[in-house]
Amino acid sequence: MNNKSNTKPNSLIGVGLRHSHYAAALSEQPLADEALNSINENGKKHNIDFVEVHAENFFAAGGVTQSLLYDIAQAYSLSLHGTSLGLGSTLSVPVDILQQFTKLVKRTQPLLVSEHLCFNRAQVNGDILHSGDLLPIPYNTQSLRTIVTHIQQVQDSIQRPLLIENLSAYITPSELVAHTKDDMTEFEFLVSMCESAGCGILLDLNNLIINELNRKTPNPLAIIQQRLQALPAHMVGEIHLAGYTEQMPASDEDINQTNFIIDDHGAPVSKQCWQLYQYALQQFPGTPTLIEWDTKIPAWPVLVNEANKARSIAEAVAATADDSSLASHS
Repeated sequence: MNNKSNTKPNSLIGVGLRHSHYAAALSEQPLADEALNSINENGKKHNIDFVEVHAENFFAAGGVTQSLLYDIAQAYSLSLHGTSLGLGSTLSVPVDILQQFTKLVKRTQPLLVSEHLCFNRAQVNGDILHSGDLLPIPYNTQSLRTIVTHIQQVQDSIQRPLLIENLSAYITPSELVAHTKDDMTEFEFLVSMCESAGCGILLDLNNLIINELNRKTPNPLAIIQQRLQALPAHMVGEIHLAGYTEQMPASDEDINQTNFIIDDHGAPVSKQCWQLYQYALQQFPGTPTLIEWDTKIPAWPVLVNEANKARSIAEAVAATADDSSLASHS
């Protein structure tokens, strides 16, 4: 499947729906205060347009799991986010996982479907090992051929384009496999991948920030902004926003060591991420946006308030663009 059309919905704001929020999100009673009925300074009510669920949590056929998914889909538009396909693995996509993934997509007809730019399986001494994590792939021609083949296989199965999320990584591929080298940049790889596979990009701004902070890149936001200019707007089908945690020194002996950033989605969206989001929307206007918060999960109204912040920024950017357009035609 090679679908290059731009079918992304416009100006939608969503949240990652996790187990602890099921009851609140599905409550028949409207939330007051800072939640679903919250009102921004322009007097407009904010709502959650869609929710993201992890696909693997709903692979089970029948029972309470499918009943819950039905209830969620009745209340919200769905985004399915996969973590198990391992599209960058040199091994074939597991048939059983792909079949379950495909059944779920066809059953729920979600708004968005996404996976990761990573590998998670390898053959070692004749045994197939699963990492239990999302591991980085090298940005080279061989990796590009592999992931394009696997993306096209999945898209042919689900009969729709995938969005592929850029990764936060704490090691380099050369640390996993000796003599592995990149022959293109991350963004060159992403563009080539989309052009060849007909997929799109799930642009995780938090991941971009974490990678540059851990590399000790001077002026990381300026560097990222410059790189974002290389992405064609039609390729970016969704944006993820999140917070992170700094790993503090474990003891007094480590106090002089530089802190390391962990991508744990365990805090409010960072100031840097909000700043980058405003810039990203100028490059990729109208892109659906999701707030991730997966650890140290707050009360539902707190999460919804983060979504409201994203909507306020999106509306402000759109209004500025409209004003500029009117001025240019006056």
